[in-house]
Amino acid sequence: MSYQALARKWRPGVFADVVGQEHVVQALSNALDRDQVHHAFLLSGTRGVGKTTLARIFAKALNCEKGVSATPCNECNSCQAVDQARFIDLIEVDAASRTRVDDTRDLLDNVQYAPTSGRYKVYLIDEVHMLSGHSFNALLKTLEEPPPHVKFLLATTDPQKLPVTVLSRCLQFHLKALLPDQIRQQLQAIVEAEQVEFEAGALDMLARTADGSLRDGLSLLDQALAYGAGQLQAVMVRNMLGTIEDDVIEGLLRALANDDAETLLQVVAGMAERSNDYVQALDGILLQIYNLSLYQVSPEILRAKQAEQPWHSELAAVIGAEDLQLYYQIGLIGKRDLALAPDPRTGFEMVLLRMLAFRPGDAGADQPAARPHSARNGPTPVRPVATGESPAASATDLETRPGSRGGKPVMQGPGYPAAPFKTEPKYWEGLIDQMSINGVTRELAMNLGMREHSGSTLFFDLDPSHEYLYDNTRKELLTAELHKLGVDVAINIEVRNHEIKTPAFCVRQRRKAELQAAEQAISEDPNIQALKESFGATLVKDSIRVRE
Repeated sequence: MSYQALARKWRPGVFADVVGQEHVVQALSNALDRDQVHHAFLLSGTRGVGKTTLARIFAKALNCEKGVSATPCNECNSCQAVDQARFIDLIEVDAASRTRVDDTRDLLDNVQYAPTSGRYKVYLIDEVHMLSGHSFNALLKTLEEPPPHVKFLLATTDPQKLPVTVLSRCLQFHLKALLPDQIRQQLQAIVEAEQVEFEAGALDMLARTADGSLRDGLSLLDQALAYGAGQLQAVMVRNMLGTIEDDVIEGLLRALANDDAETLLQVVAGMAERSNDYVQALDGILLQIYNLSLYQVSPEILRAKQAEQPWHSELAAVIGAEDLQLYYQIGLIGKRDLALAPDPRTGFEMVLLRMLAFRPGDAGADQPAARPHSARNGPTPVRPVATGESPAASATDLETRPGSRGGKPVMQGPGYPAAPFKTEPKYWEGLIDQMSINGVTRELAMNLGMREHSGSTLFFDLDPSHEYLYDNTRKELLTAELHKLGVDVAINIEVRNHEIKTPAFCVRQRRKAELQAAEQAISEDPNIQALKESFGATLVKDSIRVRE
């Protein structure tokens, strides 16, 4: 019998087996059990989190011969046909390869006909955002008034590219990226069921590398088992992934704690000899900074996560909480800018040297210019707000001045780098890219135009056509995400009917310009010209796509 990939073998067949998407499972299950099923659903989320899987289970539940319910029997002909991808009334369409309007019309011509063998005819359109504008127009009428025997399940990794007219006709569910612990637990359950001997550290590395995608985690597990000849050992997985060794991360953090630039650069030189990946190295440093911060709050929490290292207690005692926060922020920004460096090693070294060069200082004219290094004096209390200074100013103002360590500059304020604010859409778009937001909340943020920054408040304008995106919950979420970035401000959103320059508008303008340039380049291509002259070929502009 041929080998079946783990991602296919362990694909959930019922809602109860789906990992990490309880909010979606509950909504779909209630709709099925109460027989109140909407005609169109939109499932959005990153790759490998369960969009297509949920859609297939939903189609199976609708057509189970024992009746519509959230628990299909998995034994009847309909259930087995769906599992084996041969159920004739489940029409799966890859929109990425069928973008033309003619394809969509051919598909919708059969909507009016009753199901062949099932209770409902289910259309599953994957990567629906890839459809052309004309294809969406063709789909719109059917989505608005479908026959009673038809259900639409749309899946996408980029809901922002869908027209608002389509979004408004669907029930929208955003699938979350899975946490490393969720992926790790599922991987462990699978290797135990497969009777594979494993090391916990190997599963930890695979779960982190999966980056929120369970399917990616299972693919990596398959690859690791092939690499290790059926064994799952931490050393082999580290070699396969090119992951940085734990002792290298420890060496870098010890050098930071000791304010030892020479040792820091020596460790980096050793990394260069082993051809380590510097982005992965920064990820490793950021993860251990997080673990050290967690250890300072509660060692028991870190032990429960099985992430404690023998050296955590030592470094957590000598590196101050403020230093850890600043190291983390510098590391995040450095990771984003690493591609702009002359070469990866130079960029990586500059990030580490920046961690040594700056650290939180004290406020107030009558106080010392900078506190001594926490490695020598222990953690220090949170910087107080000086008399006469507003809380907003203390959280957002930045300055550098000579410190106690050889005249090195000291960064003032925990909000680094939060100010000055700029009202240009590109600046607000940059902040959005740093936030952990998706779906409708991100769409709201992209359609906000920053008008001004006054005191401790950011004022935004929102066009009435996007007012449906706005509610207090999403505003509070945006405020919380700004606070995570060190931007301690309130948000004021006003619906104003006038021209507003937003990140979404700028993105559309960029894409329009890129598409026009692509159309011109293709039209002027000598090969295209030859096809037109020799065979009378015509260029279908709707089929042109700009590669992301």
